[in-house]
Amino acid sequence: MSAHEDVPPPTYPGEAPVPAPPGAASPPPYPGDEAPPYPEDAPPGRPETSLRNVAPPGYPGEVPPPEYPGAAVPAPRAGGRPAQASADPYVPPSAPHPAAPPPPAAPPPPFPAEPPPPAAPGPEASASFADHDDLALEHGRRMVKAVQRSIDGAALSHLLVTLPIGLISLAVLAFVSAVINPVLAFVVPVGWLLSGPLVFHRKVESAIARRLLGMRRPTPEESRRLDLVWEQVTRRAGVDRQTYVLWIQERAELNATAAAGHVVAVTRHAMERLPNSRLAAVLAHELGHHVGGHTWAAMLADWYALPARVAGRALLVLLLTLFRAKHWTGVACGGCLSLLIVQFLFLFAFVEGMWWLVLAVAAAPLLIARLHRRAEFRADAYAVGLGFGEALEDVLQAEAGAAAEPGRPAGGERLAAGTAHTNAEARLRNIRFVMSQQSRRGTAPV
Repeated sequence: MSAHEDVPPPTYPGEAPVPAPPGAASPPPYPGDEAPPYPEDAPPGRPETSLRNVAPPGYPGEVPPPEYPGAAVPAPRAGGRPAQASADPYVPPSAPHPAAPPPPAAPPPPFPAEPPPPAAPGPEASASFADHDDLALEHGRRMVKAVQRSIDGAALSHLLVTLPIGLISLAVLAFVSAVINPVLAFVVPVGWLLSGPLVFHRKVESAIARRLLGMRRPTPEESRRLDLVWEQVTRRAGVDRQTYVLWIQERAELNATAAAGHVVAVTRHAMERLPNSRLAAVLAHELGHHVGGHTWAAMLADWYALPARVAGRALLVLLLTLFRAKHWTGVACGGCLSLLIVQFLFLFAFVEGMWWLVLAVAAAPLLIARLHRRAEFRADAYAVGLGFGEALEDVLQAEAGAAAEPGRPAGGERLAAGTAHTNAEARLRNIRFVMSQQSRRGTAPV
């Protein structure tokens, strides 16, 4: 028989105990008192509780833990000994003292001081520069073109047309030098030919701009405004803005000028009257002259044609002086000199066979005027391509209206008609044509 068979089954409340078989061992008694009663056997007068509310039975030698109202039983002490109950009644802890308010946050560090605004211009400059900031500014990096300038058909044609005049200038220098000293007949013409590139030196250009063209450096107020506008023009063109130098002309015109290889000048009248968008259109037009090679080609052509023109004007002044003389000897000398000139041209053209040179020199003024007009159209198209077509059109309309205004004096505020810029109406037609061509191709301005 196994050990499990010797243990009698447990008895349940209300059930008669099963008699143990003979020879079976009785179950061991509970230590101490009798076994705790079940919930059904609870004494009367106490509410019946569930098994979860019944305290566990106590064991011999064990002190029940004290009950704390509304609090948990404290943990036993170290060493395994149970905590003793306090004789004093339990006093709940008082509310903690209110926490001290946090210290005030330190004020944020001040932002770095902003640079002071530029000094305000004087009253005259403020009145003239008012309401000029209408140019849409672009920021960010733009690529600079590898080729900053070139030579187009108008510039190349200008050089070819003035080549015969340059040959005459070379002959004039050689003749005058030979009269002075035969040794100089070779040295002076060669030195003059090599002096052409010197006109593109920065110091020589400054001297030409100041002495010959009547230009001046811009004031600080003018320089700030010109730098802002010029930066936007060169950004759209992809041109290095430091390549060119900005000057001011004391002229009463809505005009600008491109000279030599690095000079861009705008008139004081244009600075005072034009807003930034139209001033940018005028500067973009002059930049088109530089990029197309019109300025340096015209400068070289004028330099190499200078001796021939000086000789021709000197001869014309001499003839006029002789014919205006009140004495008959002066008129006679003027007539003889005129006959000598006609005879020389006849022999040179028909006897020597140099008629092509005489014809080229005679037609040069007309061809150069036509090439100037073509260069203006090219520069206008360049400005339109940069997005300044409408602003340039407004400038030309104002120029044409001011030139056609009746009763205005020839000088002062009237626009000069003898400038290098061609007729305003013709340029307006060309600008509108270029803009219409761009709209048909669907190309947006730069």
